[in-house]
Amino acid sequence: METADRWSDFLDASGDCTGPPLTDAMVASAERALGYALPASYLRLLRVRNGGRPRRRCFPTDDRWPDGHLRIEALFGIGYPWGIDSDEFGSRHLIRQAGFPEVGIVVALTPTAGHDAFMLDYRDCGPRGEPRVVFVDPEDDLCEILAPDFETFLGGLVDCRPYDEASARAMEEFRRRARPG
Repeated sequence: METADRWSDFLDASGDCTGPPLTDAMVASAERALGYALPASYLRLLRVRNGGRPRRRCFPTDDRWPDGHLRIEALFGIGYPWGIDSDEFGSRHLIRQAGFPEVGIVVALTPTAGHDAFMLDYRDCGPRGEPRVVFVDPEDDLCEILAPDFETFLGGLVDCRPYDEASARAMEEFRRRARPG
């Protein structure tokens, strides 16, 4: 189950945050503009669909995060206004605007609307190596390693429904206990 089969239903059907079909010229242009070689697993996914909202959007974590997971809002592609290479809204803009660390490329945001992000981190491998995936939150000066590479990160994403259901149960229990009488 490789390439198209593995990734064909990875992104939802909404088309949100999706760019045009990926070409070799788009990849070369993005790599030139960003100064980094993009991971092969990232490009394989973008060749199936150039960015979008993952169906499995939650990355399980340990106790460092209250909900036990981090959530992706959208995974960015290449060659469109929300692509990683966009001058207006891409990775370089997000790094400048939000104060993300200059460790590589912003590839996804969380539902917090830009206060934290998922990045490809090239510090240990150099601009042509295989980057690890990190979660960054500049407000807390946080840069946390999540996966040794992009493919491992994608494989670690899970369905968010169990987290959503647990949160709903906890909220209902809180409301029940807070009711007078």
